[in-house]
Amino acid sequence: MAETTGTWESYVDQAALSDIGLRRSNNQDSFTVVMAGSGDAWARRGHLFMVADGMGAHAAGELASKMACDTVPLTYEKEIERTEPPPLALRKAIEDANNRIHSRGQANLDFRGMGTTASVLLLLPQGALIAHVGDSRVYRLRGDRFEQLSFDHSLVWEMMAAGKFREDQVPGYIPKNIITRSLGPSPHVEVDLEGPWPLVPGDTFLLCSDGLSGQVSDEEMGAVLTAFSPNEAARVLIDLANLRGGPDNISVIVAKVKGTPQGTPVNWTVPAKTTRPAVHPAVWVILGVCGLATLLSLLARHYGATLVMGLVTLVAGIATFVRGRGASGRRLDNLRFGRGPYNPRTVLVNNELVDKLAKFVGQLRDAAMEAQYEVNWSHFNHLDSRALAAAERKDYLTAVREYGYAMSFMMSEIRGQRKKKPDIPD
Repeated sequence: MAETTGTWESYVDQAALSDIGLRRSNNQDSFTVVMAGSGDAWARRGHLFMVADGMGAHAAGELASKMACDTVPLTYEKEIERTEPPPLALRKAIEDANNRIHSRGQANLDFRGMGTTASVLLLLPQGALIAHVGDSRVYRLRGDRFEQLSFDHSLVWEMMAAGKFREDQVPGYIPKNIITRSLGPSPHVEVDLEGPWPLVPGDTFLLCSDGLSGQVSDEEMGAVLTAFSPNEAARVLIDLANLRGGPDNISVIVAKVKGTPQGTPVNWTVPAKTTRPAVHPAVWVILGVCGLATLLSLLARHYGATLVMGLVTLVAGIATFVRGRGASGRRLDNLRFGRGPYNPRTVLVNNELVDKLAKFVGQLRDAAMEAQYEVNWSHFNHLDSRALAAAERKDYLTAVREYGYAMSFMMSEIRGQRKKKPDIPD
């Protein structure tokens, strides 16, 4: 678990946590957080958050996700130092990670075909910018609106985007865990950019692997982010996913914007080499020949030819000047990438949600008793009673918190007692 302190870092309250889950022998997820520690760093590169979910036999997936989380921040910083704007620097960083993972896989038979998802969030003066490959997600909670900022590179989402069906019409026979893009298996990868979206104090961002999103609904995630601090929310979300069976590794980063630092952001300008190609050397040769021909015609008193060649030289010179001026770069400050957000939800912390949590906590108690777990029932029942009392006085936010504490307490009690696994209902 990691939380931030410090002058510039204190504008964002963040927590990050990864868990192996209940059914895996190793954790193939990785995450990284790189906070800007000064005003200059904030203006140039912002805060970086990243989650990666590896895949591959043996330790290949674990290696792929770690390589991605090690490579992206370093390459991103190098590209920023070369004056690349953050959107292009981030894309190049992820492409570099893909190249490194692919080369490592090709060099070792045990790692052949290894891959990983990658979802990166940048918090910048210009707003929130994300880059992603795969189905690890980035969400934003603003007020009571919870929405996904990333597009799942999965078979289901690609088919929905093609208009095959709506989200509520997905046939059961279509597997939901097949992804269409990842870092590593191929020498080239297509990286999607989304944003930037202006930051507002109170905005809360969630990055997660599908070990969370596959077990906890968007509405539940939004409610947890509403009710808890980032540190508590990260723990409650992972505990809830584990109590739902924990079939996969679970990684969570929660970042809440507490304020927007003052200062002038660095302009995003695409360098000349990324916009228009430089003037070809042959153009300069032609321009020189035209100039020389004009001079010779003038000396030979061929005034008609002189006029024609002079006009040709003038036009070519103007075209070359304009082209060179155009190659100085173009601004990206007002450019918006992607088509997000996706799947907006309204977070309702109400009686219906509290009743659902109360039912789940009751089922959790019954399952733990049936499995004969050793639990401090006095404390668990105390938390349950506090939640019930809050619900009765219609303080639903407090009720959600107390039920969350009860679930996390139960999870802490049964860790290490997993010889008998309770069948926790969804």
